[in-house]
Amino acid sequence: MKSICVEQLVNEFQLEVLAGGEQLDRTIKKAKTHRPGLEFIGYFDFFPMERVQILGKKEINFLKQQSDEARAEQIGHVVHYHPPCFIVTANQDGLTYLTKFCHEEQIPLLRTKESTVDFTAKVDNYLTRKLAPEIAVHGVCLNVSGIGILIRGESGVGKSELAHTLIGRGHRLVSDDIVILKKLSHKTILGTHNDINREFLALRSVGLLNVVRMYGRKAYQDESRISLDIELKKWEKDALNNDLELKTEHQEYMGVEVPSIEIQLQPGRDVAGLVEAAANNWYLQQQGYKASADFMERVQWEDGDD
Repeated sequence: MKSICVEQLVNEFQLEVLAGGEQLDRTIKKAKTHRPGLEFIGYFDFFPMERVQILGKKEINFLKQQSDEARAEQIGHVVHYHPPCFIVTANQDGLTYLTKFCHEEQIPLLRTKESTVDFTAKVDNYLTRKLAPEIAVHGVCLNVSGIGILIRGESGVGKSELAHTLIGRGHRLVSDDIVILKKLSHKTILGTHNDINREFLALRSVGLLNVVRMYGRKAYQDESRISLDIELKKWEKDALNNDLELKTEHQEYMGVEVPSIEIQLQPGRDVAGLVEAAANNWYLQQQGYKASADFMERVQWEDGDD
């Protein structure tokens, strides 16, 4: 299971450490944060103790209104389970009692100036990406007209050369050769790089290119949601290649199905143009228009006239 340490969270969001500074190596394994509420009154049937605990104004004001004895009991309920850390939002002060408990139990107590809503959204998004299940696939990932596309095919089939042509047409490279796919939800796959190959494109006979240095920032994008899977294959004579799109094929990645098409290669074919057409066609389908259905409707209408 993937994990990050509390220190990474501190550095990413520039959090102030109020207690437990020696315990910043504690691990975080769950993507969503939690705001303890019922736990303060002793209800723990569904307490996600492995999550980062967020203490907003509602939680802190509740604790401040309690007597010293009641507050000690309520905080003790939660601290006893040793969550990865507590984060107090909105730069709230008067946390002596909370600092004491976290220091004794060696749990990091952190603070941010941001509001609870804004900060929680940012942290949840960050943790979701960092802790998402991932796999590495051989291919090229590009953003074509705002649509994330994964291009696959045998080694030497021309994936990187195709990427270079598309970059020249104003589209963006995400990753070449090794593409990291992250599962963000049951229907969302994110494509990105592995840090080492960030911004690099490898072309046979030419070598490595840094697309940002050569073509500027507009030629590169750090990540993109994968909306379309394209497989490049050598030309097969007399092969029927879904000309009317009567059935949409899919490629599965970590349980998420991505619409998939096959493009056969032959000298003289404008493969980059076909990829652009596929991206634009996918977009139209998301708007509710499907050219094949429109075409078949016209054919049936003509047959009806006869």
